[in-house]
Amino acid sequence: MNTLAGRTVLMSGGSRGIGLAIALRAARDGANIVMLAKTDQPHPKLPGTVHTAVSEVERAGGRGLAVVGDVRKDADITRAVDAAVETFGGIDVVVNNASVLDLSPTSDVSMKSYDLMQDVNVRGSFLLAKTALPHLERSDRAHILTLSPPIDLRPRWAGRYLAYTIAKYGMSLVTLGLAEELRDVGIAANSLWPRTTIATAAVANLLGGEEAVSRSRVPEIMAEAAHVVLVRDSRKCTGNFYIDEEVLAQEGIVDLDQYRARPGTGSLEADLFLDPMEEGS
Repeated sequence: MNTLAGRTVLMSGGSRGIGLAIALRAARDGANIVMLAKTDQPHPKLPGTVHTAVSEVERAGGRGLAVVGDVRKDADITRAVDAAVETFGGIDVVVNNASVLDLSPTSDVSMKSYDLMQDVNVRGSFLLAKTALPHLERSDRAHILTLSPPIDLRPRWAGRYLAYTIAKYGMSLVTLGLAEELRDVGIAANSLWPRTTIATAAVANLLGGEEAVSRSRVPEIMAEAAHVVLVRDSRKCTGNFYIDEEVLAQEGIVDLDQYRARPGTGSLEADLFLDPMEEGS
């Protein structure tokens, strides 16, 4: 099967950026999208709320449900899972999208920021998947997709961004462990990470503004790669740390110019946790 029509996707975050792009791609198939996010009111510097995201989902052809809540709170995750099941009859896909970024070195990072990254990135991903498990077990194509990188134990990344590396690799360990633990019940657990930086508000605000955006791809490349993964057989497609452009290449999609944020503006920038791009990329 190559469609998510009628499937129910439960996502953390998703008001904007990569999460919203993944939701809209699934919505074009006719999927049901349940978003758990804190963005009840507009942010003065960031576009979109969970409500505007759900409106976009419905305009794209899906059915949407906004759950205002915090992925750090057990009761809010339980409420989101219960709402998905009550509204749409079950859960087929969990997308661990919510994440916090702080690239401060160890000497500068506050423990408040460290704890926030641990609670949202690691604990939130673990708990959302854990809470949804009884319902995923009833799906014939159950997927848990976590937006986290392949684990690279060379000291480069931990040595530069220790607090953030711990948090992102913690998300990747959720994939590694769940894939093995749930293999026999047919629930897939995979991670997906972009080869390049993605033109999101986080990249623009934290990694270099318009210059960083010009060296990035748009969120839709991650959305298309996520879709490819989520329509695969969950009993065969598990335990992988996918890179977006490699997933698309497996489907014969190798011309990626359509995903450039600023076409013709020079080389692309490799995302964190990946080796530099080759010259001319």
